[in-house]
Amino acid sequence: MKHMGSNTWAFAAGHIPLKSTGPEPENTSRDELCFLNTGPGEAQVDITLFYNDQDPVGPYQLKIPARRVRRIRINDLINPEAPPLDKDYGAIVESNLPILVQFDRKDTSQAENSILTTTGIPLQ
Repeated sequence: MKHMGSNTWAFAAGHIPLKSTGPEPENTSRDELCFLNTGPGEAQVDITLFYNDQDPVGPYQLKIPARRVRRIRINDLINPEAPPLDKDYGAIVESNLPILVQFDRKDTSQAENSILTTTGIPLQ
């Protein structure tokens, strides 16, 4: 199967909720990026986060194995610095190979959990 998707994706509405309810880690409020690499080669991915009051932070680097999915929590990104909670951000995802990327948010700040899922904007 060939690589499907795009090399660059944009996400404008990131916001990791500060509060969580329920047992952790499964009920920790979080934003996630979900990757699908349909091709025969490993994808090298860079994530850059943008904020309204500071310079962009990144790249956060990761690999997506060939013909696999990978899900990462924005909360778990550490290097070059941990993203702050309860702060709006946008993200650009750049890959050396075409991939598909989806954004998920799990908000457990109230007992009634909510989940948001959306596909990013493919730029290339």
